[in-house]
Amino acid sequence: MLWLKAFHLIVVVSWFAGLFYLPRIFVNLAMATEPAEIARLKLMAHKLYRFVTPISWLVLISGVWLWLGFGFSGGWLHAKLFLVFCLFGYHGYCGKLVKQFAADKNTRSHVFYRWFNEVPVLMLIAIVILVVVKPF
Repeated sequence: MLWLKAFHLIVVVSWFAGLFYLPRIFVNLAMATEPAEIARLKLMAHKLYRFVTPISWLVLISGVWLWLGFGFSGGWLHAKLFLVFCLFGYHGYCGKLVKQFAADKNTRSHVFYRWFNEVPVLMLIAIVILVVVKPF
């Protein structure tokens, strides 16, 4: 089970790296004016989203496997699972934004995406506190 824990942490870190960087690409896309720059950023966003999506599934599979193997329970787990569920929604919404940018249908400014970029940071802080401290 320790190998599974290690694997789970590795894929979680990888998934979060993508969730941190993808909205940063959105910030740059919302500010870009040169056609070549826009095309490059669209390609980067598409490739990054395509790369982190299978990683998110590995997070889910290894997390469920850990839960079944260790039988975790408690209020902290319910709160953590809710936040993870929200992160999967955030991930899906990022996919929608990638498609909107690809179709040149973005209507939001770079300021929106700067705030949007902070969501996974706040979720990560809360999740780590819940898992390590188990406050309830």
